Amino acid sequence: MTGQAPMHKRRVRYSGTHPKTFQEKYKEQNPEKYGDTVEKVIRKGSTPAGMHLSICVQEILDFLQIQPGQKGLDATLGYGGHTSHMLQCLKGQGHVYGLDVDPIEIKKTKERLEAQGFGEDLLTIRQLNFANIDQLTQEAGRFDFVLADLGVSSMQIDNPERGFTYKYEGPLDLRLNPEMGISAAERLDGISAGELAGMFEENADEPYADEIAREIVRRNRRGAKIKTTTQLKDAITQALSFLPPGEQKEAVKKSCQRCFQALRIDVNQEFEVLYSFLEKLPGVLAPGGRVAILTFHSGEDRLVKRFFKEGKQQGLYSAISEEVIRPTAQECARNPRARSTKMRWAIRAAEEET
Repeated sequence: MTGQAPMHKRRVRYSGTHPKTFQEKYKEQNPEKYGDTVEKVIRKGSTPAGMHLSICVQEILDFLQIQPGQKGLDATLGYGGHTSHMLQCLKGQGHVYGLDVDPIEIKKTKERLEAQGFGEDLLTIRQLNFANIDQLTQEAGRFDFVLADLGVSSMQIDNPERGFTYKYEGPLDLRLNPEMGISAAERLDGISAGELAGMFEENADEPYADEIAREIVRRNRRGAKIKTTTQLKDAITQALSFLPPGEQKEAVKKSCQRCFQALRIDVNQEFEVLYSFLEKLPGVLAPGGRVAILTFHSGEDRLVKRFFKEGKQQGLYSAISEEVIRPTAQECARNPRARSTKMRWAIRAAEEET
């Protein structure tokens, strides 16, 4: 005998008729094997666990007008859905570069796209923050098309271990790259009420910023430090306890969404990163190159709108979107997370125009 056979590991089972936790939704996380289950979840207007539904795919492709032989960049690779569609447009001729800062998801996405037939001859993936796109052009040259989807991927949101959602217990982390920087829990430790309220207001337009900030700081100072997602939700719930009972539930839900967003933006320095990306963007686009950007809250959209408008005035862009493009009602019904999406685009001016 060569030794005992490895013990069979049972799948995670769940009580009741439907899985509730992320770990129990093992069928949703295996779309190749359980396609019917995944499609059923999508038809209900939900995002399957461990997946991400790409937003505005047709609108993006209609604008980018990708041709075989071109070179493109997906500055925010994520689940790889947009990248897959762009690669299909190349019809085996050309190249796409994909960037992401998340060391956990980037490996899964690379394997997923390789399984679809997109190897290194067509696709190059780099773990690089899109604020540093100028570093990539030293290797790749300038791009005919660029896409940046500024939303957090559903795989990150839904996994409680990443700490992006108030709906499940998990460490209050919120970092896109958990190997760098400080977590949201560490950010809250020692912060002043004034600075925290300012963060909630600036990053998420939180109407109860002062009340929530005071409650968080009060808990930290008395030694009940906020380290988990549910502890932060409890603090927000307590801070809004002065509201009429009929209003509290919805107010807590909205404030949780806004405060988690504000913290995520802060710990990942998302506005600074976006500013750097937009500043460098004209320099990485080939003459006539096209860029589409998806934003998910007003602060991002205002920054993109401003840079595109100023870029056109300076002669860097020959054309920009005058109005935002939004997902169709049908897409929002199929994917509710698309509702807040705004798309803007710009076209790089020819060299003689700059």
